[in-house]
Amino acid sequence: MELLRFTTAGSVDDGKSTLIGRLLYDSKAIFEDQMEAIERVSERSGHEEVNLALLTDGLRSEREQGITIDVAYRYFATPKRKFIIADTPGHIQYTRNMVTGASTANVALILVDARHGVLEQTLRHAYIASLLQIPHVIFCINKMDLVDYSQERFEQIKADIDAVSSKLSVRDIRFVPISALKGDNVVDRSEPMAWYDGPTLMYLLENIHISSDINHDDFRFPVQNVIRPQSSEWPDYRGYGGRIASGAIQVGDEVSVLPSGFTSKVKTIDMMEESLQVGFAPQSVSITLEDEIDISRGDMLVKKNNGTEPKNSQDIEAMVCWFNERKLIPRGKYVIRHTSSEARCMVTEVQYKMNINTLEKDEENNDVNMNDIARIKIRSTKPLFFDSYNRNRITGSIILVDEATNETVAAGMII
Repeated sequence: MELLRFTTAGSVDDGKSTLIGRLLYDSKAIFEDQMEAIERVSERSGHEEVNLALLTDGLRSEREQGITIDVAYRYFATPKRKFIIADTPGHIQYTRNMVTGASTANVALILVDARHGVLEQTLRHAYIASLLQIPHVIFCINKMDLVDYSQERFEQIKADIDAVSSKLSVRDIRFVPISALKGDNVVDRSEPMAWYDGPTLMYLLENIHISSDINHDDFRFPVQNVIRPQSSEWPDYRGYGGRIASGAIQVGDEVSVLPSGFTSKVKTIDMMEESLQVGFAPQSVSITLEDEIDISRGDMLVKKNNGTEPKNSQDIEAMVCWFNERKLIPRGKYVIRHTSSEARCMVTEVQYKMNINTLEKDEENNDVNMNDIARIKIRSTKPLFFDSYNRNRITGSIILVDEATNETVAAGMII
């Protein structure tokens, strides 16, 4: 079954957690004891109806304040697809949590309160979804029950979003009017919104086309480890284990090993107990080569004469989201992690900070603090092999780590 990862985003109190609770409840993905526990907590808190947001807001401070603070992951499946949901917070001080939850998503659900329309936080989350190259964005116009299911209000909000969407690099934008609390157009069609003739949210999630989101042209295989069982059954086996980041490979293809540049042909492709003729993204496989070549963790296999070669450089430009309470230190030294490779690096320049409320560049203020998004230049101690993030989300992503504390201080998208 195909796996779809999606994230929720939107302003505070737009109903993100309630929507996920409604999806889980209406798709019969909640156990009876979970439902009973939520009913008890809802009753104790004085709610008129069962508060479905409690399915994802499990931290005590989240339940006390009625907000989402940390990313919560939930898993469910329908006969058509498996899903992983990342419920991310809406507050500006939790931007880093939203970036973390959305970094692997195929689809972003951005909720808009039908009463308030498009707010600054709505634009901020739409920009982050665009920055993270999430291929599909669904704007859910929520709380339609509080505006009497008005078609005019829905069309007005849709026009407001269309006006700013030209600034965003999102290929596929959809709109669905819903009521997460009442269940309108979430899993089942809404009777009060008979004027809406589009698909329900669940139908969209089950049928949206995601197989073409992966880069199928450029073969990239970052080596994670060398597999040497040295057992009686496999005395001379030497395989290179990892996950195919993009493209496809088949037995007999000629590959080049980076950084050494040596070439060889693929002898076997193994996955668990079976041998494959063809391996493709995002499979985790072990590849053996016909020649004995010195290959270790951090090296990369690419196919000869296939698509574009990865860039090979010590100088990298990236858009980063700063995660740490200590601000970015210009010319500060950090560890850069890229696929399975690791090196030390220095931030050589902060080019600009992004004002994510107005979508304008701030070139005057170069102080990069927690939750800020900025474009920076990095120089690493060894060459890295990378693609731009908009071409390849795996080989185009990096993280920066503080050498002293081992804390992840930033996540970046290579330009």
